[in-house]
Amino acid sequence: MRDILKSQLGGVGMKRVFLIVLDSVGIGEMPDAAHYGDKGSNTLLAASTSEYFSMPVMERLGLFHIDGVKVQNICAKGKPEGVVARLLERSKGKDTTTGHWEIAGVVSEQPMPTFPDGFPEELLNELKAATGREILCNKPYSGTQVIKDYGRMHCESGALIVYTSADSVLQIAAHEDIIPVEELYKICEKAREVCRGKWGVGRVIARPFAGTYPDYTRTACRHDFSLEPPKDTMLDQIKQAGLTVAAVGKINDIFAGCGITEFVRTSGNADGIEQTIQYLKKDFEGLCFVNLVDFDMLYGHRNDVEGYAKALSYFDAKLPEILSNLKEEDILMITADHGCDPSTPSTDHSREYVPLVIYGQKLQGKNLGTREGFGDIAATILDYFKIPSKICGTSLLPEIDML
Repeated sequence: MRDILKSQLGGVGMKRVFLIVLDSVGIGEMPDAAHYGDKGSNTLLAASTSEYFSMPVMERLGLFHIDGVKVQNICAKGKPEGVVARLLERSKGKDTTTGHWEIAGVVSEQPMPTFPDGFPEELLNELKAATGREILCNKPYSGTQVIKDYGRMHCESGALIVYTSADSVLQIAAHEDIIPVEELYKICEKAREVCRGKWGVGRVIARPFAGTYPDYTRTACRHDFSLEPPKDTMLDQIKQAGLTVAAVGKINDIFAGCGITEFVRTSGNADGIEQTIQYLKKDFEGLCFVNLVDFDMLYGHRNDVEGYAKALSYFDAKLPEILSNLKEEDILMITADHGCDPSTPSTDHSREYVPLVIYGQKLQGKNLGTREGFGDIAATILDYFKIPSKICGTSLLPEIDML
């Protein structure tokens, strides 16, 4: 009956939150950045040095008002139209999974394991036994370079290209003509079962590629196989309350499907933004959780300052369409999960503060300073839906002025 009434009312009075993660858009080094080798990292500042950087809508909403934010040749003026804050990560690490879990209210007290010298022989032997295939590489590697260096050997032998990075990941690359995508996914599922306990990397990632030597290119069929969160997240609580939890992009993968009621994968930022706009036009009550991955995957990890700036500018140019589709009770939240400074020698994630920009027709602009944890996002969303919070975080609603 409740759903019928919602349909008849056309969504009037229904609360919706659109949470968009700009993957890796950090805003400056955290106090412990040096422990992670990231002293001096500032992803947003690096992107702003490009002539292609233009974010007038985010500027209006208050991005540049956030504590410590620095962008080249721009000074924050006036009062922000949105509610803004700088968020410190409480979890140990700087991984995508860790960041997203904390956004959803789960703090990781121990960093997920990394393998800077490659994976141990014991793990590799179990992986060979589980998949029936030999293994190439087994080193930290750039994803685009590894297929250039090992792609031909893989195509000739059928052996899996297994590699890692500074993050807690085990990645498996395979040519789509040698190992079809669905078969690669099954291989990664087996690898996920192997990678638990002391080998429990945050993500096992399928990395299909295509083409002929030496012009191999990665395809859009990447798929992440994550660990399940160790406890209920805000997603579980919203789902248990009978509301929608729609996942756009790699959100469903990051949470291993936990707490998700529906999902759509995307081919990149442009597709992710369009899928978000389609959800804005639907009638539902609950959360639409979006990850826009290109900032990190295509530009941060490849030290492409110009590409990073263009991607930020594209997102900003699409924001008016997103804002124009917000209903009276809707809340838009824009944040990030870590940094990935494209101007530093490292091609890996960086330990940075992340921005939080909140906008709604009934919210008055305000700077809430620096907050101790990404989990404040989850607590605020649960508070907005009047769901008693069981997660780690403090709601911002008591500090937000409503029109």
